[in-house]
Amino acid sequence: MKDEEHYQQGMDVRRAVLGDSHVDRTLSQLTPLNEEFQNFITRYAWGEIWTRPGLERHTRSMITIAMLIALNREAELKMHLRAAFNNGVTRDELKELIMHSALYCGLPAANATMHLAQQVFDEMDAQN
Repeated sequence: MKDEEHYQQGMDVRRAVLGDSHVDRTLSQLTPLNEEFQNFITRYAWGEIWTRPGLERHTRSMITIAMLIALNREAELKMHLRAAFNNGVTRDELKELIMHSALYCGLPAANATMHLAQQVFDEMDAQN
């Protein structure tokens, strides 16, 4: 598959997972500094990795969230907590994932994620 095909496939998945408003906001903020990086993310992360047949998007979301908890990457974590619902992840599954992460990532990381998840849930509830 050519780069342009990976880009288009990646953009389709990126929009399906993160939502059009998030992707449109990101694209509207392209600069000479970040333009190639955003293209790389779309082509490689979304167009090659997230489209692989070995895992469903639900599972990929759960894995991604667990890794972001361990790495303490709050901005990306918040984005993927919100996006997980587009992949069929439930609030109860996220709660269990966070509980499980307390064992392997540490209580401070899990505690911070509980607060972040509650913030995301509250924001989502306010929109409905």
